[in-house]
Amino acid sequence: MTRADAVVVGSGPNGLAAAVTLARAGLAVEVHEGAETPGGGCRTQALTLDGFRHDVCSSVHPLLVASPFFREKDGPTRSIALCLPEVALAHPLGGSRAAAVTGSVAETAAGMGDDAATYRRLFGPFAAGSTSIVDFALAAPLRSIPRRPLLVARFGAAGLLPASVLARRFKSEEARALLGGVAAHSMLPLSTPLSGGFGLLLTTLAHSVGWPVVEGGSARIVEALVGEIEGLGGRVVTGKWVRSLEELPPARAVLLDVTPRQLIGMAGSSLGGFARRQMEWFRYGPGVCKVDWALSGPVPWSAEVCRRTATIHVGGTIDEIARSEAEIAAGRHPDRPYCIVVQPSVVDGSRAPAGSHVLWAYCHTPNGSTVDMTARIEAQIERFAPGFRDLVLARVSSTAADSERHNPNYVGGDIASGAATLRQTLFRPMLRWNSYRTGIKGIYLCGASTPPGGGVHGMCGYWAARTALKDLGMA
Repeated sequence: MTRADAVVVGSGPNGLAAAVTLARAGLAVEVHEGAETPGGGCRTQALTLDGFRHDVCSSVHPLLVASPFFREKDGPTRSIALCLPEVALAHPLGGSRAAAVTGSVAETAAGMGDDAATYRRLFGPFAAGSTSIVDFALAAPLRSIPRRPLLVARFGAAGLLPASVLARRFKSEEARALLGGVAAHSMLPLSTPLSGGFGLLLTTLAHSVGWPVVEGGSARIVEALVGEIEGLGGRVVTGKWVRSLEELPPARAVLLDVTPRQLIGMAGSSLGGFARRQMEWFRYGPGVCKVDWALSGPVPWSAEVCRRTATIHVGGTIDEIARSEAEIAAGRHPDRPYCIVVQPSVVDGSRAPAGSHVLWAYCHTPNGSTVDMTARIEAQIERFAPGFRDLVLARVSSTAADSERHNPNYVGGDIASGAATLRQTLFRPMLRWNSYRTGIKGIYLCGASTPPGGGVHGMCGYWAARTALKDLGMA
């Protein structure tokens, strides 16, 4: 085996971003991936029928567009095409009623009735200063001063609030449901501090960059990253699970796109007692149950605006969503779960044969759940799109426990690789100034369990690689 300067274990977006950053600095890089194809949760496969291309996990990519790593003019994703829906996201409320982000803040506010002025006041400044907010949110925590401190402070003060409290600014069910549906991406109860921040950030991105999908599927992102690594002389080795650090070839730096649980097993006795205890204290969030469908036609949403977007939040009013997420936190499976539904073929015709469509949806479940929520998810979609079930050609379901078997980083089905609590937002995965160092010389964590957390933005890998380069005297 060729001697590498740096070895990366795991080929999710963060592991590949770390490898790109190290290779750009002139290091010989080798990436080791256990699965047969690279990408982690950023893969596209024919899960149901031939000709139907399904994103295995991540599918809608506002953070890809906004991320400092990916938005470079000559960055690795310059070769991919983004498909931007006419409507960023929609939230049906029954019959023809729906809330939606339809473009600019002013355009969206115009459909908010009595909440128009409140919506403009809340999101107008954030959308205008989106780059400053995103750069701060995706920075290594506690180590950066925002370019626009007053704006970021205003965002932070509102974002620390529970979504249920933040939503009280609005009068209408539509505006409250819209915020609650976006905030529920946090996988936190809506009564939890910081849940409002997810709603603010993701809605701000819906206005500033949109919620696009990648033409041909999310795997195109991985192909672009792998292409740059190989173009810089690196290698990506698949089908090679790494169970112990001792299995790796000698290298000046080893970066692990894994969670604390995997690190404990891989490091063995080389992980010091303090670091080990910190890793053991790390908490994972709820799991997800996901269903992929091949459909004979478009989903017959009752609300017309839902037919013009790739992303629909299905769950009814904010009170219904709050009950669903509270039940998950209590370890129960709701009868009417909040569901994130994505129909990429609305804007990307390459995903399915002509006239057909692909669709996926997931709901949150207790961590490690083996319960198949397919029937409950389909009932929720049918509630807002009567006749949906008649279009199903094939379906594939994956419980939270299944998700971990497919991708060990999804501990208990937690696709965010760690609960988004306030403590773990500030200090993840452990309480130390630089969370990428593990306490073992030359070994670093670079996965979504490190700052700034989950999402296809590559910044966990970028910041970990910058830490390694600094320790090598190269940054």
